[in-house]
Amino acid sequence: MQYDVIVVGGGPAGVSAGIYSSRKQLKTLVISESFGGQSAVSAGVENWIGEVSIPGWELGQKFEKHLRAQDGIEIRTERMTGMTEISGGYEVATETGKYETKAVIIALGGRHRHLDVPGEEKFKGKGVVYCSTCDAPFFRGKTVAVVGGGNSGLEAVEDLLPYADKIFLLTHSDALKGDEVTKDKILQSDKVDVIYFAKTMEILGEEKVTGIRYEDTEAKATKELAVDGVFVEIGMVPNSDPVKDILEITPYGEVKVDPRTFATSLPGVFAAGDITDMPYRQNNISSGQGVVAALSAYDYIRKGA
Repeated sequence: MQYDVIVVGGGPAGVSAGIYSSRKQLKTLVISESFGGQSAVSAGVENWIGEVSIPGWELGQKFEKHLRAQDGIEIRTERMTGMTEISGGYEVATETGKYETKAVIIALGGRHRHLDVPGEEKFKGKGVVYCSTCDAPFFRGKTVAVVGGGNSGLEAVEDLLPYADKIFLLTHSDALKGDEVTKDKILQSDKVDVIYFAKTMEILGEEKVTGIRYEDTEAKATKELAVDGVFVEIGMVPNSDPVKDILEITPYGEVKVDPRTFATSLPGVFAAGDITDMPYRQNNISSGQGVVAALSAYDYIRKGA
């Protein structure tokens, strides 16, 4: 069986692409291991349009429900492993099968780089967070640690300034490496203490985060801070492994796209969301990109691809 469109991904980009493809009467298959994307682990999402505040897991449930409500859509809970060109389109491979299609929309998203220290996984969503834009308001009046001395870390501190009472910015190097304007802004705030030569060792707590342990690599000493939350801001990794050998990829692992149509380097293959080289990684933006990718795929198929 050949599909018109296969959408890979269950975050806002993939779900939006699947809904719009189906509503365009395209024979659509959506492949995703889960729904909700990176926000699924957020305690609350307050910037999803139409919802004042919603738990990440509930938003993921709404994504899936909306997708399954589309007439004729097929959904497979599988993991994509690769893609090859075939006559008339592409073959998308998963761990359990292979599916042929005229067009593909890659919306595999990205994942936050992790510290890989004790306590990080245990307190994910219980004080350990990865999205300052999403979760900063939940730390009003609190003391927090931000781990990361690049742009991601600086921007997280900036997001936290209106809310947190105290912010510790931990960087493993001897200087902050982000944008100078943002750097100047946060360094001028009495709320912010920058701790250099800090290598995070463990996130502490029982039911939720209560502190962070780090090594002062200059003094060769282990130290602790009492904090209510830890923002891990050490960059993103696009989930582009299944397509890195067939699509044009940036040195950072992002899929290169045309910003007008979200077409990739292969005809009939589109990409949307955090896997792309587009800026601003937000749910609403990813959703819009998924819509554009679906409409572009529809135009591609309608023109006789």
